[in-house]
Amino acid sequence: MQIDNAVEVKNLSFSYDKQKVLEDINFEIKQKDFLTIIGPNGGGKSTLLKLILGINDLNSGTIKIFGQEHYEQICNLGYVPQNTNVNLNFPITVLEVVMMGQNCLTKRLFGYKKEEKQRAMEVLEKVKMKEFAKNRISNLSGGQRQRVLIARALFSKPKILLLDEPTSNIDIKGCEQIYSTLEELNKNIPIIVVSHDISVILKYASKAFYVNKRLTHHDLTTMKDEFKSIDSHVCEIELLEMLGRCRC
Repeated sequence: MQIDNAVEVKNLSFSYDKQKVLEDINFEIKQKDFLTIIGPNGGGKSTLLKLILGINDLNSGTIKIFGQEHYEQICNLGYVPQNTNVNLNFPITVLEVVMMGQNCLTKRLFGYKKEEKQRAMEVLEKVKMKEFAKNRISNLSGGQRQRVLIARALFSKPKILLLDEPTSNIDIKGCEQIYSTLEELNKNIPIIVVSHDISVILKYASKAFYVNKRLTHHDLTTMKDEFKSIDSHVCEIELLEMLGRCRC
């Protein structure tokens, strides 16, 4: 039986100690969705992502992934965190970084298998970084490194890809390359992105969640042409006004 919802969240609330961060969150994410989560700092965006990933335990409410309890589906989630902790001083190649994304916990005595290297090259090709496979990760630009980290998340063949601020400290051109890559990946898997780059992300996303303790859902499909034509430097207030016109 085919499950229509990739993610389903019902009556979700969450607090750190006695400080309520999320309140009465309800939504569904479909198989073809490209979702962006926006909102103010401290509004609960990253916390929501961590709850889906099982990094934080639920206080109340439910999260289901492909119709099952989310803890049972963690292995099907690919995650690119905001702080990736890649040591740029460590002499490691792009190919090796990607293969670090494996789920297998077996202790390695003789390095990586041929099939794993082939898989790594395949995902590097998906993010248009195959030609850099032998380069040191430290020699890449910020945007190129981020695409490599997306490839690392894809290495384990996830069914949903989640990213937390994937374009922090990356220039406009690099941002466009990353979101264009995610748009291509979205043809096969749902994409969930926490982002502040709303003038860029809204050109690609099909849905937007505005999270500030509570969640407001916006369907962007009817606004796609308008968003694609906006200037890269349009202010956030103007965009939020546009969102107000397509509120669901």
